[in-house]
Amino acid sequence: MPYPETLKENPKIIFFTDFDGTITLKDSKGNDWLTDNLGFGEQRRKQGNADTLNDKVTFRDSFWEMMESVKTPFPECIKLLCENIKLDPYFKEFYQWSRENKVPVIVLSSGMTPIIRSLLVHLIGPEANDIEIVSNEVVDKAGKTKDQEDGWQLKYHDDSGFGHDKSLTIRPYAKHFADKPNEPRPTMLYAGDGVSDLSAARETDLLFAKKGHVTYCEREGIPFTVFENWQSILGTTKNIFEGKTNLKTVAAEGVYKARQDNEEVETVK
Repeated sequence: MPYPETLKENPKIIFFTDFDGTITLKDSKGNDWLTDNLGFGEQRRKQGNADTLNDKVTFRDSFWEMMESVKTPFPECIKLLCENIKLDPYFKEFYQWSRENKVPVIVLSSGMTPIIRSLLVHLIGPEANDIEIVSNEVVDKAGKTKDQEDGWQLKYHDDSGFGHDKSLTIRPYAKHFADKPNEPRPTMLYAGDGVSDLSAARETDLLFAKKGHVTYCEREGIPFTVFENWQSILGTTKNIFEGKTNLKTVAAEGVYKARQDNEEVETVK
């Protein structure tokens, strides 16, 4: 449920998460699969990614070109993705625990809501319909419908260069508790593996980060811990929820582990 309804049951934790490469396995990203197999192909997609990283084009424009290259009817796209995309098997266990403990899970994605919803329901079952998803939408093209060839297109969530500024979903929570300092404030956690997740993570208390982003997190002062999969995320989140550890300890351990990993890499070199 969206803000402020999320706060009605006074959750101890609110968990925000990216989707592609975080809930899905690293090598199993739906948008990439569509482009590589049904659109203009892997080589052009990777060039677009490089151009985005080098600030030659916005993510918004690059992603639009990717999806415009896919002409397959949208229902067929969803069917193929459900057959080919793999989700982290431990996410189902995490979500079951979150429901039992009234921890809202909110997916923030630069992808497309109907695809994310279909993949979650395919893995978890109908209870995944309760997960709040904030993402881009899919609409009919003029004079066509989504179930026709070249009949659908993106509808971006907002006007940002990402098409969806994930931090905009989190900021109302921060403002709410800034305006009401006597109200119990939930711990806000975030899991993500992309550049767009780093700006959103600033609005939360702790980022579960993939190894490639820890240097940036240290430099920018973003509290983080490194995760391998949703089994490790569940273990840490449970310990925070049950008071067995705290954010400061988890973040300190995250920095220590990241530095150890860097030293091991240097030793190997």
